[in-house]
Amino acid sequence: MDLDLRHLRMVCAIAETGSVTRAAARLGLSQPAMTNQLRKVEEIVGGELFVRSHAGVEPTPLGRQVIARARIVLSEIDALFGDLRDTGASTAGLQLGCVHLACVGSVVDRVAEALPGRPISLRIEPSAVLLADALAHGRLDAALMGMIEGFDVPLTAPVVTRTLVPRYPIFVALSAGHPLAALPEIDLADLRDERWISPPGADDGSLAALRASCRAAGFEPDVRYDAPSGAGRPLVAAGHGVRLVDPTWPAAEGTVVRPLAGEPQVARLLLAWRRDRLSTTAAAAVYRGLARAFADHVGDNPAFTRWWRTHPEVHPLT
Repeated sequence: MDLDLRHLRMVCAIAETGSVTRAAARLGLSQPAMTNQLRKVEEIVGGELFVRSHAGVEPTPLGRQVIARARIVLSEIDALFGDLRDTGASTAGLQLGCVHLACVGSVVDRVAEALPGRPISLRIEPSAVLLADALAHGRLDAALMGMIEGFDVPLTAPVVTRTLVPRYPIFVALSAGHPLAALPEIDLADLRDERWISPPGADDGSLAALRASCRAAGFEPDVRYDAPSGAGRPLVAAGHGVRLVDPTWPAAEGTVVRPLAGEPQVARLLLAWRRDRLSTTAAAAVYRGLARAFADHVGDNPAFTRWWRTHPEVHPLT
C-alpha cells in the first residue's frame, strides 16, 4: 500500500483533534476503520506516529515529522486547486472579524502585508457565535474564530474553514497574591472553592465547557461574575475571582496566568470565510497574515511559549 492524500488527512485529523475517535467522526469513518488505517500507515513509515497520553493521543517524534510534511503537502494541493478555480483578484475592502485574542493588535498589519491593496476593517467579538452570525448574514467576509473542543459553533455554506491552530490549552488567571500563584501549573480541582468569572461570549459553549471541566474535576463552579473580555481583570487582580483565559495573553498587573494541569480545556483557532467573497488565493493570504499575527504574540506569556515550543505539530504553516 502506498500513502495517498486520505492517509495524510487522517494523520493530520488525529493530530488536530488529539483523538482517534474524534478524528474518525470528523472524517466520517468508524473508529475501528480509522485505527486499522493508522496501523497500515505506521507500517509504511516504519514506526508509531502517536502514543496515548492523559489528554488523548500525542504525536511521537516520528509523528511530528510526518504531520509537518503532510500539512505542507495538503496545503500545496489545496492551493493548487484553489489557483485553478480563481478567476481574478479583488480590490474590495476586507471585512474581517476576530475573537478577542492577544494577537488582535497585529492582525490588521499582518493581513495587510499578506493581502496588499485591500483596505481592512476589523470587528472584535467575544463570541464565536456572533462572528458566525455576522458571516452567515454577510456582515463579515472572514473571521478568526476560537472554538472550545467539544463545543463547535455550526457554520453553513457559503462559509468554509481552514484550521489555523488545531489545538492549544486554556489557561487560568488568578490574583498575584493567591496562595496558588507561585505554582508553575494549577490543578483545576484546587480551585473548587473559588468564585469564577464567566467566560466572555458564553453562548459559544465556553461557559458550558467550564462547567463540564469543573464537574469532571469533582465540583460545581461558583460562577459569580459576568464581564466582557478584559473587564474581569480588575476583579481577578483584587482577588474576587478567577477566570479562564487565552494562553497568549500576558498577565495583567496584579495577576498571574498559569497552565491548568492535564489540560482539562483545549481549543482551536480557525479561519472561516465566505467563498462568495474571498477567492481561495485571497483566503490563503488572509490565513498567512493571521498565522503571523498569532506568532507575534506567542512570546507574550512565557508559560505558553514553553508549551508552544514543545508542540511544533500545531504550528500554522506560514
